[in-house]
Amino acid sequence: MVSQAQHVTPDPAPSAAANLPLSEEASWEALGIELPEAQATPPEAPLDMPEQDFRAAPPPGPRAGFPSLRTILARLIAFGGAAAIAVIGWQQMDQAFGANVTFLQGVLLVLFGLTFAWVGFSFCSMVAGFLAPRLTTPTGPNTARIAVIMPVYNEDSAATAGLLAALARDLYRVGLGERTEIFVLSDSRKPAAVFEEMVAVSRLRDISPVPVWYRRRKNNKGRKAGNVADFVSRWGGRYEQMVVLDADSVMGAQTIKALSARMNADPAVGLIQTMPMLVGGQTIFARLTQFAGRVYGPAIARGVAAWSGNSGNFWGHNAIIRVAAFAQCCGLPDLPGKPPFGGAVLSHDFVEAALLRRAGWKVRLDHDLRDSFEGSPPTLLDMAVRERRWAQGNLQHARLIFSRGFTWVTRAHFTIGILGFLMSPIWLAMILVGLALSANVLLSRPDYFPQTYQLFPEWPTFDPVRMLWLFVAAMSFLLVPKFIGLFRAWLRPLARNSGGPVRLLGSALFEITLSALIAPVQMLIQTRQIYDILRGRDSGWEAQVRAGQMPPWSVVLRRHALHVVLGVGTLVVLSLFAPWQLVWLSPILAGLILSPMTSRWSASPVFGRWARRHGLLVTPEERDPPEILTAANALDYRISGLLPRIGLDPLGRDGVMRARVLGLAQPDTARGPASARLDAISAEAKLVHAATQAEALSFLTEAEKLALLEDRALIERFAALPR
Repeated sequence: MVSQAQHVTPDPAPSAAANLPLSEEASWEALGIELPEAQATPPEAPLDMPEQDFRAAPPPGPRAGFPSLRTILARLIAFGGAAAIAVIGWQQMDQAFGANVTFLQGVLLVLFGLTFAWVGFSFCSMVAGFLAPRLTTPTGPNTARIAVIMPVYNEDSAATAGLLAALARDLYRVGLGERTEIFVLSDSRKPAAVFEEMVAVSRLRDISPVPVWYRRRKNNKGRKAGNVADFVSRWGGRYEQMVVLDADSVMGAQTIKALSARMNADPAVGLIQTMPMLVGGQTIFARLTQFAGRVYGPAIARGVAAWSGNSGNFWGHNAIIRVAAFAQCCGLPDLPGKPPFGGAVLSHDFVEAALLRRAGWKVRLDHDLRDSFEGSPPTLLDMAVRERRWAQGNLQHARLIFSRGFTWVTRAHFTIGILGFLMSPIWLAMILVGLALSANVLLSRPDYFPQTYQLFPEWPTFDPVRMLWLFVAAMSFLLVPKFIGLFRAWLRPLARNSGGPVRLLGSALFEITLSALIAPVQMLIQTRQIYDILRGRDSGWEAQVRAGQMPPWSVVLRRHALHVVLGVGTLVVLSLFAPWQLVWLSPILAGLILSPMTSRWSASPVFGRWARRHGLLVTPEERDPPEILTAANALDYRISGLLPRIGLDPLGRDGVMRARVLGLAQPDTARGPASARLDAISAEAKLVHAATQAEALSFLTEAEKLALLEDRALIERFAALPR
């Protein structure tokens, strides 16, 4: 049952107060309109969530069972095919070098074998997708209670509230309103962001036809994983299933309904991951990323789903989870030691999937569900910041990969995640070793008679034709999956909905060209990130950039100066001593030399609009936006006009905003030991001695401002001060 303290309207239409014009809402207090009293959270329903011991036996769970024949065949194609490609590539490279392999050639042979296996696995994984099972949604009765949770951390409050408001109305429309509740789980630490967040959530509660709850943690222990764990341990007993969203992601209610039905039909399913489509990109970089994900992503997802079977992975959002199984299996301890390899588990989603699977729960990727969306990093530099945290989290998995009870497919997911970042320094090392080999040939004289009294000379062996074919094979393994995805798009309405086959082909060629320019820059950025992590630098925890802007020339020149210097220096040296090397290194050198322009112009919304007008990088979601995204944008605009944008000043002078914050503040903050309330105690003392509200705000530290927003008594004391 929904708590009577929670303001819920049975009609999807906004409340009467919500229908007031924006210009009139500020005068609610003068009109005598009072906001309804509301509890921020429902009654607690604790669920034990013990910390897991990676060296101990897993908790009891369902019987794992054997993989299906289709899954076994898909694994043979994906992993067996990659192994065969690696062995053949190794043999061909070894024959190209001849019998007497030097030290540098041996190093290059090892590096080439790793990179050839990597591109071969990507190709074979997509081929395995032809064995992906056909999925259906059961139609039987389903009464499972669902929590839609959205962890937030200093986010754009209007955007997140708009997404949830659109989802709430969609949930009501498909009949999930009676058994679904929305929970905003805040870890925000900036007072202004928290103030906006509370007002936005209060506004969301006005217009939502399903219950909306709000909880902000004072202690950010465990980061996002700790945020979700706190929810499960306090309210997990209230729900059977939970849908996890990111602050920039959303799923259609029909997709949530299908996920819930599929989980309810199989009591052994612990987690079902969807394949989110990237949407909302305005810059060239964001549009490039979302086009690639939309055209190539479904084929890639089918491949991963085929060989993963019931040992799938979790990507942290846009998935449904069985709450009881998650609580039983997924309590994450802090790893011993200091960051970057100790402390909180960063890429917690991979680990949570592994823990569920080792207890026997099924973890699936259901590739067929389409109403699943998320935002895209707007610029190359923003992507680099995000990847820094992912790189640290994935490398951290090296400590966990051999934990007791993990399946070999789980360990494969960990290995793929680690190699996804290690391949950049491996690729760079292969290039440098190749250049060193060329320099060695130029600067040294061959010894045709290495042994005394040798009758016949030993001629240096090198097979350029074989090397050329190896290069062609590697490029084919990289590009053929893209054209497979393109071919699938031509056979489906995707091509027509993206502007037609000709524009789709033009967009793919544009994406391949720009990706080729960006790839060497990402190689060097990721290599630097790996170096920083290995020497002990922690990534920290900053809010993600969801909507960036074109960086100024000063920023891009500073960030890419080393890339340009390396590119120009290599170009000059090769032009003088080994011009034939420029044939295969020219794409890499072009990417490095042009990196400031690529980084800046790909971050331009103007060029993004130009590309859209010319039909480049267009996705079906742009031409025919899903209803939930259209509604979210409209509600975002509607809510944003009612949010404070000038710090905490409106808290004292605007009665409506103050009432909204009071409705979400905790009523019992004065309880507990004084050691846990030092910020509130010092804030109260400063408020007593302040002459005006402005002076009070000037006295308060950031921590004390947070304590003010959390305490109803302090808010009332602050409002009583003269303005």
